[in-house]
Amino acid sequence: MTHIHVIHENAAWLDPLADALDRQGLPWRDWFLDRGVFDLSRPPPAGVFYNRMSASSHTRDHRFAAELTAAVLAWLERYGRRVVNGSRALDLEISKARQYAALEAAGIRTPNTFLVAGKELLLAAARQHFAAGAFVLKPNRGGKGLGVRLFYTLDALGDYIDGLDYEPPVDGLHLLQEYVLAPVPLITRAEFIGGRFMYAVEVDTSDGFELCPADACAVGDAACPATEGRAKFTIVDDIDAGLKRRYEAFLSANRIDVAGIEFVADSDGAIYTYDVNTNTNYNPDAEALAGRSAMTTLACYLGKELERLSRRRDAAD
Repeated sequence: MTHIHVIHENAAWLDPLADALDRQGLPWRDWFLDRGVFDLSRPPPAGVFYNRMSASSHTRDHRFAAELTAAVLAWLERYGRRVVNGSRALDLEISKARQYAALEAAGIRTPNTFLVAGKELLLAAARQHFAAGAFVLKPNRGGKGLGVRLFYTLDALGDYIDGLDYEPPVDGLHLLQEYVLAPVPLITRAEFIGGRFMYAVEVDTSDGFELCPADACAVGDAACPATEGRAKFTIVDDIDAGLKRRYEAFLSANRIDVAGIEFVADSDGAIYTYDVNTNTNYNPDAEALAGRSAMTTLACYLGKELERLSRRRDAAD
């Protein structure tokens, strides 16, 4: 029997998908990919492979999990295996600079961003480009919003760089980015499965930039950040039709099957896209309120991919 193989490095994020796959009776295997020995001269196992490797894997003591996954995906693709979110998706997952290049090539606006290699160059670069306004510092390879900091002054950046809280990016690359001031502290994350829009989530950012839905507080938690009674995560059914088409075309051109794409609108209504997350998670409380289940939709999609693979194999026999 062929299986769905789920490649990942975080068991806590796997449970909701595992439950959805089990509810549908789909044959699947857990492939925790942090280390191992692989015979590249032999074919890999058959099946559908779903890559859930995260850009934040290094924060869970899996420093080289992404690099290992890149090599394993190349092996799988060399032998023609069906990989959901393959090598190109992983490449964009672990580099925001490459994300922005791909987004701009697809006609999607991103915030003005400067790539800085070298901690000692940060202050001079910020002084040159952002002396008059707020700006964001983020790692090129991040995840969950970790390491993303907003600065209103150059002095504040200097204090951070020289202080004990400074976080060096794992790949040595910083991004200095213009701060898009929204009329309310709100961003939108559009979710796609099978390259098609599913729903969007409005996220209250008043508490900061760590926005992973799976790591958010639960509804009913007194510590849950909210603005005027608004939940941190609120599902909406649609986004601008033109933006949706551009996102779907971008995903198709870059062979990305499953993703969450984050954007923000400024006070003039101009939309800026600033993150593509190919290891997307979903907030269960927001879904319960909206009567939605993205993991069920995802499990169905993986099941259909496995069925399609089985039909092709039967036709070839």
